[in-house]
Amino acid sequence: MNVNFHLKIFSIDRRITISLKWIQYGIILATVLLAVASAYWGSMAILIFVVGVLGGIAIFLTLLNYPNMGFILIFLGGMFIPFTGPGGINISILTVILMLGLWLMEMFIVRRKFEFVKSRAIRPAFYMLLVSILSFAMGQIPWFVFANQAPLDAQIGGFAIYFCLVAAMIMTANVVRDVKWLKAIVWVFIGLGAAYVLGRTLQFPFINQLYQNGFYANSMFWMWMVALPLGQAIFNNHLTLRTRVLLYGLVALTFYVALAQQNDWKSGWVPAAVTATALIGLKFRKVIPFAFPFVLIVAAYLAQNLISTDVYSWSTRVDAWLVVLDISRVSPIIGLGFSNYYWYAKVFSIRGYSIKFNSHSQFVDIIAQTGILGLVCFMWILFEVGRLAWKLMDNLPDGFAKGYAYSVFAGVLGSLMAAFLVDWLLPFAYNIGLDGVRASILPWIFFGGLISLEQIYFVNQKTDPESLRDQRLKPVKA
Repeated sequence: MNVNFHLKIFSIDRRITISLKWIQYGIILATVLLAVASAYWGSMAILIFVVGVLGGIAIFLTLLNYPNMGFILIFLGGMFIPFTGPGGINISILTVILMLGLWLMEMFIVRRKFEFVKSRAIRPAFYMLLVSILSFAMGQIPWFVFANQAPLDAQIGGFAIYFCLVAAMIMTANVVRDVKWLKAIVWVFIGLGAAYVLGRTLQFPFINQLYQNGFYANSMFWMWMVALPLGQAIFNNHLTLRTRVLLYGLVALTFYVALAQQNDWKSGWVPAAVTATALIGLKFRKVIPFAFPFVLIVAAYLAQNLISTDVYSWSTRVDAWLVVLDISRVSPIIGLGFSNYYWYAKVFSIRGYSIKFNSHSQFVDIIAQTGILGLVCFMWILFEVGRLAWKLMDNLPDGFAKGYAYSVFAGVLGSLMAAFLVDWLLPFAYNIGLDGVRASILPWIFFGGLISLEQIYFVNQKTDPESLRDQRLKPVKA
């Protein structure tokens, strides 16, 4: 058996064949060399390096042949692999960067043309990438003479978070070309998340050591652990009664852990509650006009109760928002660059103290770092994803796809609430940080998955969508 691949680089165009025997010899030789190197230096750091190299090679080869496996590797790495590099860099964001690189290389070297799926939700994402690049460049300007700028590594980290997460949505929309892969991605996430929720419910002492804190201590994990199972349970009529009951039970356990075990952490259950309310409301749409006044009253009561039980936290957040917005006035259109406002805050006073602090608000963070343009692009992305989900809810065939569209629509509403509470969707370098990417990647993957459904079922299709449920999409030039 031989390994064949087609090499296309500029004017080079040839087929290369490598004998399996030589691949085996190469693996044996590499293993021996690495083992000798490890024995010679004899340190744990070398051993970790060797394991990392072998693991990286395995991931690289896997992604070359099965690009969609990368999303499952992102989940596995984010949940279980404790590796944390400089600044909090972890296996999740490294996998995203590798996937982005391979995807771009495939277009540049193999196809020799850049083409992207055509969707209204893609355009604001590209604008967001452009604004992020401009903001990073503007961040090199010292906006305040008597204050230090953020170190370059912190600026690069903040830029990488914004750029990689938004680019991940675009990549997902282009790479996931089959409903079967999207199903696998969703059900693997639900299964892995269910294991954690069950472990927390039964109070297994090892569960928080097995799963990484950056993943389960993130609002996005809890919100999507409600949005996806509940959306499938309510709207996927291809599921058996037993499966639906299990999904309802999983949602109930998720709320039990979020409410009973960690009630004080509002980011854990408030966005999830918004998501669940939206899904239930969509199921009983005819009742909404009559129930809306009561829902509004309950929401107002809960909001007042939540604020009254944590008055100091709420009041200090408002003060922080006002100060950060005041800092941002020097560059309101394109922002101060990534991570800079955290250092500029010492020039300003908050309650009589001259200290560094962050805003604890996604919206204020975006204004401070990427300006009004960044906020417009961010809200535009959420609007277009929500609009697309609303359109697909009633047009997709029954089954997984319909349930997924409902889940994403509710997820957009929950994401808005999460963004109001803290910077969960686009983590701030000095708050949630790079470690938060482990779970903050989730909405961007699932938003991209919705665009994939649009392409699979409706782009350039002239026949009944249901008969094309598993048809692979063909990218359309942007």
